[in-house]
Amino acid sequence: MSTQLGLPSQGLDPDAITRLLEQYREHDVDWRAGKLWAYVFDPGAQAEQVIKRAYMAYLSENGLDPTAFPSLVRFENEVVAMAIGHLQGDANVVGNFTSGGTESILLAVKSARDWARAARPTRPDPSRRANIVLPITAHAAFHKAAHYLDLEVIPVEVDPITYQADVAAMAAAIDENTIMLVGSAVSYAHCVIDPIVELGQLALDRGLWLHVDGCMGGFLLPYFRRLGRPIPEFDFAVAGVSSMSMDLHKYAFAAKGASVVLYRDRELRRHQIFTCAAWTGYTMSNMTMQSSKSGGPVAAAWAVMRHFGDAGYLELARQVLAGTERVMAFVDGHPDLRLLGRSAMNHVAIASASPTVPLFRLADAINTRGWFMQVQLSYSSSPANIHLCINPINLAGIDKLLADIDAAIEEVRGAPPSPLLAQLQPMLGQVDVAKLDGPTLRGMMAMVGIEPGTVTAVGADINELFDMLEPAARARVVTEFMNELFVPSPVA
Repeated sequence: MSTQLGLPSQGLDPDAITRLLEQYREHDVDWRAGKLWAYVFDPGAQAEQVIKRAYMAYLSENGLDPTAFPSLVRFENEVVAMAIGHLQGDANVVGNFTSGGTESILLAVKSARDWARAARPTRPDPSRRANIVLPITAHAAFHKAAHYLDLEVIPVEVDPITYQADVAAMAAAIDENTIMLVGSAVSYAHCVIDPIVELGQLALDRGLWLHVDGCMGGFLLPYFRRLGRPIPEFDFAVAGVSSMSMDLHKYAFAAKGASVVLYRDRELRRHQIFTCAAWTGYTMSNMTMQSSKSGGPVAAAWAVMRHFGDAGYLELARQVLAGTERVMAFVDGHPDLRLLGRSAMNHVAIASASPTVPLFRLADAINTRGWFMQVQLSYSSSPANIHLCINPINLAGIDKLLADIDAAIEEVRGAPPSPLLAQLQPMLGQVDVAKLDGPTLRGMMAMVGIEPGTVTAVGADINELFDMLEPAARARVVTEFMNELFVPSPVA
């Protein structure tokens, strides 16, 4: 068989393609078993069928030209209307459907940048870049947006106990080049709500754009409030909020990718739109980053929101809230564990409360029992932790998970760190990992079992090493790994 780059010489019949698809996924996480606590947000088999039927019905329709497929415009406008009502927006609020939270955030940052250019055409020091002031808990997508849009990020420390944004510290960080403030509802890492009311007032006082990142929490928080959780105002009920992002492929359980970006009014949203008439083809006008795009995601989002309706989502929220409270009560009552922050929703960040229980060894021991734990490295006042997203599909397994965590703690108690750390630590103290050349860095990575070009299981040895590195060095290693992972793979 040929192993050359390029198309295979002969095509395959549909059954052969299906067999290959199943073969390729044999090492993927089995999320349907309910043992994955991140990445997949599953609403159950019936809703999945509704989603797939709608997605496939509009798979080939193209959202590039709204005049060709007015059904897609109708889906989008109805989805956005449902989102606006959910987030207490009035008749002036507008928005668009996007491919995910990152695109929603990119668009909001781009709009804030262009709004500032129009509202403040001159700056005291034009040689400096405009900047965004945000808490260190704000999603990495804001850093990505700033990177793409040539803006500066000014990160601000948060309260070390609550992990909420420190409004006074953010106020102190604002300078003449600041254009935007960011708050989260909820933050991904600790699932807490920043003081949006206070941030809104700060934005009004300083004449700045405030974006509220509700990608993770925007859809579910209103239901938790109705179920008795003390959820503060975080949405368009707060006067200073200029824009919001809210993912639908998380807790509205839509197919990926599905999100919305919303604006206080059309004047703000106008800065999002890109139109080009300066070429020989058609005048291109795009509301979002993408031009051509399948109609499948927006049709599927519309379908699942109509399928569940308000009552259905409220019941799912009730179940998830009960499961989350069981997990939080377990952690609160365990002498070797502690919560980072008080989760406002259905994510929990669990740190070790005992020096004899190494966090990454604990995660490995839990995973060997058939679970898939996401770990978060330490950063500033936030120590390394295990992060759980508690979904409907996970609820049946919560008691077993908690029992397995208990057993895993005893298994790893007193476990020493990786001997590789002792070997590498002196070397790391003498070099700047962030500035190493590719071959040297790949050699060091191989020492701890990271093989660029292959999907490496990240266990305790690697995580302990990463946790020891400065963030810039972590980023350098992961960049090298990713650059080697995505390389052409000849088709046999």
